[in-house]
This record gives sequence, C-alpha cells and structure tokens, in this order.
Amino acid sequence: MTVYIDPPAWPGHGRLWSHLASDVSFAELHDFAARLGSPPRAFDRDHYDVPEERYRDAVALGAVEVGSRELVRRLREAGLRRPKRR
Repeated sequence: MTVYIDPPAWPGHGRLWSHLASDVSFAELHDFAARLGSPPRAFDRDHYDVPEERYRDAVALGAVEVGSRELVRRLREAGLRRPKRR
C-alpha cells in the first residue's frame, strides 16, 4: 500500500501543485488525503491536487516522491488511471 506524490510543478490559481495518487485503490487514496487534510474537492478523477506548501506534509505522512511520468505509469499499471475525456 503506497501513495505517491510528484513534485509541485503544475501551475494553477497563482500557485504550484503536486498530484497525489495510489497504486492500490481510491479508498487508500481518500484515506491518506483525509489524514493530510485535503478537502474532497481536491480530488480530480484519479488523484488529489496538493498545493506546494503541503508537499512536505504529504511526504512526512508517508507519500513516496516520484516523477510525474512515474506517477502516471503506476496509475496505469494499477488500472486506476482515469484520463480526461476529449
């Protein structure tokens, strides 16, 4: 059971954001996000958006730091990737 976080590199709303994802289940991800204090509205299809200032808190809570490509690869391999519809 592992939750992953990529570096805060995604701009939006005047700040940088990370993505928090699980390679096991959405239940695990939601539980971790609740312990981190992330609001439910931060969930976006298959990950939580985490502001840069909460990145270190997520790592301290146990999130494993990975690159963005690695995070997406793990989501795909777990069958949890939910891409945006075009």
